[in-house]
Amino acid sequence: MATVDVITPLVDDARLWGRIAATNAASDVYAMGGRPLFALNIVGWNRDELPLDLLSDVLAGADDAAAEGGWVTAGGHTIDDPEPKFGCAVVGEVAVDRMLRADALRPGDDLVLTKPLGIGIVSTAVKRGAASQDVVDAAVASMTRLNAAAAAAAVGGGATGATDVTGFGLLGHLRRMVEASGVDVHLDADAVPVLPGVRDLLVAGMAPGGSRRNLSWAIERVESDGVDDDTLLLLADAQTSGGLLFGVGDGAAAAVVDELRASGHTAAVVGGVTGAGSGRIHVS
Repeated sequence: MATVDVITPLVDDARLWGRIAATNAASDVYAMGGRPLFALNIVGWNRDELPLDLLSDVLAGADDAAAEGGWVTAGGHTIDDPEPKFGCAVVGEVAVDRMLRADALRPGDDLVLTKPLGIGIVSTAVKRGAASQDVVDAAVASMTRLNAAAAAAAVGGGATGATDVTGFGLLGHLRRMVEASGVDVHLDADAVPVLPGVRDLLVAGMAPGGSRRNLSWAIERVESDGVDDDTLLLLADAQTSGGLLFGVGDGAAAAVVDELRASGHTAAVVGGVTGAGSGRIHVS
C-alpha cells in the first residue's frame, strides 16, 4: 500500500512539526491495519526567508517518528514554495486477509475511537494566540502519537471496518464509512473523547472554516436527538494526525479500549452499528 500527506506548520517548533507531519502521513497505513516500511520526505521551502538549518530540524522530527514507528526514510524531494509545507509519501505492507477497510463495518459492531477530538479548534486558537500552553501540549501529545498500537488493537479485536479521523472530522469520515458499508449507526456524543480546553475554545469562536464545511456536508446523513450545535461542530472538527475509528464485534470493544488506555491512548466506545441501512448517523 502507498499513501501521501502534506501539511503546513501547526506549531512553532520545527522539529515537532516534522514529527507531526510524518506521524500524520503514516496514519493511512495504520488505518488499513498495515505497517509502514519506508517513506519519502516531501518539502516545500522558502529559501529566501527560511534558513536550511530550520529545515534540518523538520527532517529530524520526521526521523523521530520513523525511528519510533520502525520505518526507513529513503529520500525525498524539495521544491521552492512561498509557504512552507512538509509531509511524506509512505509505503507499507498489510496481510490481505486481515486488512481493515472503510467499507467493512458490520451490523452489531461497537465503534471505537482511539484519540480525542479538537485538533482543528486548538490549531485555530494557536493562530489567534488564544490557546494556553497546557491545551497546546495536550494537542501535540495526541498528534505525535502513532496509530501503530491502535491498528494492532483493531486487528487483534477482530475489526474489519476502520478509518483514520483526519481532515473530514469524525462525522465526515463516519459518513463515508456508513455509506460505503451500507449500514446505519448510533453515535453517543457524550462518550466521544475531547482534548482539554477545547469546548471553551469552541464557545469562544475558534472553530476553523474547514470544520464548518465538514458539518455542512455530513449533516445530510445525521439525525440529531437533543445535541446542541456546538457539539455537532466539534464532532465535525477537522483533525490532523487524528486517531482511528473502527468497529469490533463479539463483545470485544471493552477489552480493546482497556488495552489502548493501558498504553496511554484516550480511547472510548463511542457508538455502534445498529444494522443494515442507507448510511444514517443517529447522534444523541
